[in-house]
Amino acid sequence: MKEKIIRDIKALANTERAKGSLRFFKTGPGEYGEGDIFWGVKGPDIRNVAKKYSELTFTETEALIKHPVHEVRVCGLRILIKKAKKDPKTAFKIYLKNTKHINSWDLVDLSAEHIVGAYLANKDKEILKKLAKSKSLWKRRIAVISTYYFIKKRKPKFTFELAEMLIGDKHDLIHKAVGWMLREVGNRCSLAKEEEFLRKLGAGMPRVMLRYAIEKFSDERRKYYLGLS
Repeated sequence: MKEKIIRDIKALANTERAKGSLRFFKTGPGEYGEGDIFWGVKGPDIRNVAKKYSELTFTETEALIKHPVHEVRVCGLRILIKKAKKDPKTAFKIYLKNTKHINSWDLVDLSAEHIVGAYLANKDKEILKKLAKSKSLWKRRIAVISTYYFIKKRKPKFTFELAEMLIGDKHDLIHKAVGWMLREVGNRCSLAKEEEFLRKLGAGMPRVMLRYAIEKFSDERRKYYLGLS
């Protein structure tokens, strides 16, 4: 079954789109996506393939997540998200076992909240702090984006804790992720709590993180927070 899925994805390949993806996902030497391989398959087409094979076994799904081609990994993660609804514990274990293959912001962003966040919703969340302290960029981003699930349940406490931990992070993909989650706290939970956090720590934030966090603010409020640093 796994090989058929890979053939189905490859049949949708587009060379020009693949070239664009290589640039967009920064696959050059020294860049965050160095060495990644793209076939140039559209997101909706991958979703259709994943939907067709949603009953794939966990073993075969894991094999897709380990595949060298980016779009095959996307498909594997989309299938794992579906499987997590029936067996969240197994999906969670497979996900954490394979974080080195979940190695791009889009892979993290489409999956972390649905697999890691959903599983940890009513459990101890200390594993997220461990991930946030990792040397791996992608583990750190997984930690932050997983909290989107909690935000949607109007429980932003852990988002604030991780944001405070990661204010000093050096990578802009973490700055953007933290700023995005803080913005969503304001949008979905409490603008007052977001602003309380920003008044306390905004002056020490990387500029990109702060700009993402205040993106929906009025011009007057944006100027105020940008002027704190």
